[in-house]
Amino acid sequence: MTTGPLHWELLLRARAVDNQVFAAACSPARDAQATYQAWGHSTVVDPHARVLATTDERPGIVYADLDMGLVDEVRAAVPVHTQRRFDVYPDVAAK
Repeated sequence: MTTGPLHWELLLRARAVDNQVFAAACSPARDAQATYQAWGHSTVVDPHARVLATTDERPGIVYADLDMGLVDEVRAAVPVHTQRRFDVYPDVAAK
């Protein structure tokens, strides 16, 4: 394993916080005979970067109950989407 143990959960939690969303990532199960050793650990993270559910390196399914109201709570507490400065930076999403 090169980066899985160090980066998998960290990067998933960062994406959830950056985008203020639930983030889910699936990984192949580890195959000791393969040339690439997957880390495994499919994971679901909430917008506060809390791990809601995860698996290990073996085949499995990860389940998590998502409270979609949490997205609104997080976005109200940290309103990054309404703090954009179009007077300074162009709106790249505009057509």
